[in-house]
Amino acid sequence: MIEVQSLTKTYGRSIVVDNVTFSVGRGEVLVLLGTSGSGKTTTLKMINGLVPKTTGTVVIEGTNTDQLKPVDLRRRIGYVIQNVGLFPHYTIAQNIGVVPELLGWAKSRIELRVEELMEMMGLSGELMNRKPAELSGGQQQRVGIARALAADPDLILLDEPFGALDPITRHELQMEFKRLEGALNKAMVLVTHDVTEAVILGDIICIMDEGKVQQLGPPAEIIFHPKTEFVRKFIGRQKLQLELSLITLSDLQRAAGAGEAEVEKDITLAEYMQTHEDHELLQMYFNYRKKIRSTHGAG
Repeated sequence: MIEVQSLTKTYGRSIVVDNVTFSVGRGEVLVLLGTSGSGKTTTLKMINGLVPKTTGTVVIEGTNTDQLKPVDLRRRIGYVIQNVGLFPHYTIAQNIGVVPELLGWAKSRIELRVEELMEMMGLSGELMNRKPAELSGGQQQRVGIARALAADPDLILLDEPFGALDPITRHELQMEFKRLEGALNKAMVLVTHDVTEAVILGDIICIMDEGKVQQLGPPAEIIFHPKTEFVRKFIGRQKLQLELSLITLSDLQRAAGAGEAEVEKDITLAEYMQTHEDHELLQMYFNYRKKIRSTHGAG
């Protein structure tokens, strides 16, 4: 797990990140959410030492990162960025295996790990000897995630990983990432400005503004119990869509006193409506919306 305590960054008299504290357990995804300039990316980069912190502590799996050399710290952390950052003259296999190679893994072990990760990320083995320029944007991002996982790091950091993709590919990768979250059993910290992405992918959301944490908690708490005016405004325009991304068919059935659905009951209303044109279901939600919201403590 990772524990961030009182993390602060200043440039002269300007406070860019102000006393940020959170923890993320194995198998959990914490999303740093905010507008441009909120301090979320600076916070992420202080975790892996790309930006030196002014004060505060970062502890990964019980080790204070101040005790580690920068190169050793970064080898313990997987890092995924928006523009992928693949080496253009390396093959896909070489890109994925670069960190294990630096760590001195045997060639046979690297080859097995590359094959395992390509299969995990839905990449055909035929792509292994191609160069990044020969892949689509979505394929390149899958390679970037595979590379971050290659050395089995304790922590994965993701900085706007899906931001440069077209909407369809972005949604596909979000769903694939969500599927992988629990299976990987890694602590992950993801940066985004997209509140819908945060609700879909995050177990915990940390909303930041002007370097300060405005609210920290699970998605339902953020949506149904906004604590500050900034949070209310930040989620306000998308509130209905966010509710549909949280409420499951099971929630709706309980509110309506209906029997078991024929489809997977834990699927959210938003996920269900992407593949079903069901106006009656949406009307049913509006009929029982107040009751459903009350179960989450919202009036």
